[in-house]
Amino acid sequence: MSMKVKLSCYIIDDEPLAQEILEEYVAKVPFLELKGSFMSPMEAAENLKRDKPDLLFLDINMPDLDGLSFIPLLNPKPMIILTTAYDQYALKAFELEVKDYLVKPFSFERFYKGVLRLYQEHSASQVPAKKEAAAEPKNDPEYLFLKVGHRIQKVATKDILFIEGMKDYLRVHTAQEKIMTLTSFAKLEELLPPQNFARVHRSFMVAIDKIDHIEKNRITIMDQMIPISDTYAEAFYKMLKGFQ
Repeated sequence: MSMKVKLSCYIIDDEPLAQEILEEYVAKVPFLELKGSFMSPMEAAENLKRDKPDLLFLDINMPDLDGLSFIPLLNPKPMIILTTAYDQYALKAFELEVKDYLVKPFSFERFYKGVLRLYQEHSASQVPAKKEAAAEPKNDPEYLFLKVGHRIQKVATKDILFIEGMKDYLRVHTAQEKIMTLTSFAKLEELLPPQNFARVHRSFMVAIDKIDHIEKNRITIMDQMIPISDTYAEAFYKMLKGFQ
């Protein structure tokens, strides 16, 4: 992938050590360009208006003005990655359309995955779409055939509650039974209708219409609680907004 265009970025964090770690992470990434680091939103406000960075790394808990209250004041609004020691603000954050939610302490690998995805989205948005008209409609399958031991089992997609990763196997949960199969998550994501199923964790995929409720980044389906991981949270909550 060509790395010609860089994402300009700002850091706002009142913890010097956290700010220093972010600066080191940014310096390691060739497509990021740090334009400024600030201890508070008030300190950064005028510079943000002037420089209009592409990306803002923003802490939540700060003395003058917390990050969540600062976001609605931003105009123009850059892409935002929240950096915080607290995970309870994730739902509110994604309602504010932040791009990622990093819970401290986060690794460089987790940081890089997040910024790489944003860089790819940003780069793609600069190129006019050419193939949309040529895309053929995809028929959603009403059932799947899964390899179960020495047999091939037919499973209706409408009966699937959620799918759980079990080392080398997947366990497909329906209201009637639990089916163990060697099929991979990658294969199921190709076969299942994407508007009806969502990956929410490295080990879980859920049927959207079977969700009872969501609380504190945990999904309840029947009597089962399923975690939502940082890696999949943004795409999942964005998908839910389409149903609201």
